[in-house]
Amino acid sequence: MAEAAEFQGSSPSPARRWLRRTTALLAGTPLLAGLVQLPTTGPAHAAGQSAAKADADSGPVAVAVDSLTPSAPTDGDTVTVSGTVTNNGKQTVTDAHVGLRVGPEVNTRSSVDAIAKGSDDLQRSIAPEIDDKYTEKFSKLTPGVAEHFNISVPVDDLDLGGDGVYEFAVSLSGETSAQPWEQLLGIQRTFLPWQPAGADPRTKTTALWPLVSTIHMAAETGPNDEQTPVLLNDDLAEEISPGGRLNQMVTLGKDLDVTWVVDPDLLASVDAMTGSYRVRDGDQTVAGTHQAVAKQWLAELQDAVADEEVVALPYADPDLASLAHNGTDVTGSLNQLKSATDVIDETVGPILHVKPSTDFAWPVNGAVDRSIVKVATSAGADKVIARSDSLQETSGLPYTPSAARPIGGGTTAVVADARMSRAFEGDLTKASASTLAVQRFLAQSLALNLQTGKQRSVVVAPQRMPSGSQARAMAEALRALQGGTWSESQKLAAAAAAKPDPDATTKVPGASSYPAALRRKELPRSAFVQIARTQDTLDNFKVVLSDPSRVATPFGRALNREMSASWRGRADEAESYRAGVKSYLDGLTGRVKLIDKSETKLSGRSATIPVTVQNNLVQDVGPLVLRLTSTNPTRLEIDGADYEEQPISVSGGHSQSVKFTTSANANGRATVIAQLYTMDGRKYGAPVTFDVKVTEITATVMLVIGGGVLLLVLAGFRMYTQRKRAAAREAEKDATGEAEEPEVSKDSGESDDSDDSEAGPENPEDPGERPAKESEAHTRAGDPEQPSDPTPDTAAENADPSGPGERVDR
Repeated sequence: MAEAAEFQGSSPSPARRWLRRTTALLAGTPLLAGLVQLPTTGPAHAAGQSAAKADADSGPVAVAVDSLTPSAPTDGDTVTVSGTVTNNGKQTVTDAHVGLRVGPEVNTRSSVDAIAKGSDDLQRSIAPEIDDKYTEKFSKLTPGVAEHFNISVPVDDLDLGGDGVYEFAVSLSGETSAQPWEQLLGIQRTFLPWQPAGADPRTKTTALWPLVSTIHMAAETGPNDEQTPVLLNDDLAEEISPGGRLNQMVTLGKDLDVTWVVDPDLLASVDAMTGSYRVRDGDQTVAGTHQAVAKQWLAELQDAVADEEVVALPYADPDLASLAHNGTDVTGSLNQLKSATDVIDETVGPILHVKPSTDFAWPVNGAVDRSIVKVATSAGADKVIARSDSLQETSGLPYTPSAARPIGGGTTAVVADARMSRAFEGDLTKASASTLAVQRFLAQSLALNLQTGKQRSVVVAPQRMPSGSQARAMAEALRALQGGTWSESQKLAAAAAAKPDPDATTKVPGASSYPAALRRKELPRSAFVQIARTQDTLDNFKVVLSDPSRVATPFGRALNREMSASWRGRADEAESYRAGVKSYLDGLTGRVKLIDKSETKLSGRSATIPVTVQNNLVQDVGPLVLRLTSTNPTRLEIDGADYEEQPISVSGGHSQSVKFTTSANANGRATVIAQLYTMDGRKYGAPVTFDVKVTEITATVMLVIGGGVLLLVLAGFRMYTQRKRAAAREAEKDATGEAEEPEVSKDSGESDDSDDSEAGPENPEDPGERPAKESEAHTRAGDPEQPSDPTPDTAAENADPSGPGERVDR
């Protein structure tokens, strides 16, 4: 009763009617209570219990406010409320009507939170309805059926008092068969900001408009000169297509006065889609087909950000908290953050044609501790976007201070307002949820303005990746705020440079204050260890390439993506992405390798051993160093330090062999290891191990060979003497003139001189026959002993010096 009497802005007549109805209800309450307590059974009793339980919560009828326009009325406006009422009970509601109620002014921001939390609670205090003429009646509400309502009322008839935030409620009253009298069956509370004249001073409000997405690009690129990019899936095409989330963000944001916060990786991914690109489809890739969509989205974004403030996050939006808590003790992790920062200008500027600010770091949800601030500023940023539920006030200020806070070391914390920043979280797909979020946001903004006569700078930092419905609600609220009378827009840089409140807290909390729910979703230390190992492999690979940029750029950006904040809550996907990058890099490095060798046979004291390097890449590699090491140098020695390792370069798609000179000291098998090294002495690829079997030429074999040579000399001497005697006889005949014709036997047909002239196959010692045979035998001496024996891979005549009997069989 006292609350009703103190109600501001209500007309006397409606108030008296509300008092009479309330008195009648109170008078009948004891009797009704007694009736409810009777030990009755049956359907009526069950229905009464169900109704009582429903009344204790939100009532049997659900009231949804789908639209409230204008969101922040001024003098002369007409407020229109529309929505639905749905009977969720089991009994038909009769003689029902929807009415409007204006409660007292809400004086504090915490009161706004309390009302929003119990927006449909029938047990909370309820203001009387305004004039009966602003109602909509229903003869009955059937269970499960939603009925639409639409009520318009001039703002003057709301009898609002002074400037402030007012509780505004839409209620449903009616009767049921179990309770045949008028009663409140459902309500929905919201807020009506009332600031008809311009506030003095106005709050300076900075709204961040984030363009951030999940990871879409793979490390893989095509082998062609253009290095055709590969996308993990077609999700990005859906986001930038008309109606998609990112498409809505650009369409809505271009009409707002906001600070654009962009992830360079998102821009690079869409830019890659404007040309030829591929999309993974299982183990294969298919040609991408959304070039026109990508070009259109980028063109609209370029138009939207022209002459606007653009803040660029480090490439792929690295998770600063995960790095601070789990990665700083892993060598090279901070270098990844620096590389992600260094590529901002060369990515954002050429795509958006604006110069972005790189001074700001934005940890997830604005949650900070000392280690996060240290990591966030290690790559060059000197401003950290925090949130007021992390950097909380400890001095008991009765108002919200300005966003900028000096926190030491030349670093400024820009503290976003948590209440306004979180106003658009949750499921806002229903119009009623969106309307409540908008009105709550505006109520918090006006309540903040009315706290003190000081002008303050406020920052709104919403969730990184708002859904389409959340983005629409954000845009509606910002349009109302920017068109209102108590706030004016301000850029983020100006908010960071504003004079800080001397009473505001500047103490950054310790690691123990970091929210446990956020910590559970961080990247683990193992992720940073894996990133470091992949980076080592990449560094080892780059130095052997003639064009290292072909791998340094795509893999460097892939490693940045492995640290992305978008992996939070997606541990399996993050692990799969890291494994995919490592596997692809290992596959490329494995294309430069040593060819396996089987056992090699070495005859003689010395020989050369060839080792082959194969390059299946499209570009040249080298110089590399190929080192050959004998595990048993007492048996087989690689001759000289200059021969143990040799430089080698291999053209793309080719193989190259290197020959090593060896010396055998004893018979038997020796194991040899071939290993590639980079020029700085690091191992490259897997070694190749093979055995060399040494078979030395013995003294007995040399005696046999010597005896054979002696026999050949003796045979040649005999041939020489025989030819000399034959020539002497011919000369003697010529001198005496005795050149008689040989007589032929009439019986046998043989010559009389048959003993002297006989020469045929039967005479193996014939001096004319034997040289021909020996010449033929000499011609065949160089042929393989067996048809299957390999032909030597060196020429018969070699200008290079070599030992006698050198040969290497592979």
